[in-house]
Amino acid sequence: MRNVYIVIAAILVLAMLSGCAAGPNNMEKTPDREGSVAGFWLGLWHGFIVPITFIISLFSDNIHVYEVHNNGNWYNLGFLIGAAIMLGGSGSASKKRGRG
Repeated sequence: MRNVYIVIAAILVLAMLSGCAAGPNNMEKTPDREGSVAGFWLGLWHGFIVPITFIISLFSDNIHVYEVHNNGNWYNLGFLIGAAIMLGGSGSASKKRGRG
């Protein structure tokens, strides 16, 4: 009986997590009002400024964390690298501990 509860709990957790999955970006590779599409370098910049942008986006409907008018994977890579650099990444986890 205990195994049945574990399976049911696992199914419920998976069902809840599937609701967090990202959907398709219908604006990808389409220009914005100015006729531009964000690429790698703009994604990198947006990743760098993500902490500030997030705070501002909480109080403004005109500011968003992520540019939906992007060129796809290159923008995503730049955004990920910029955010990892600004938010610390995992570099400190690999640092050796000194003898103390």
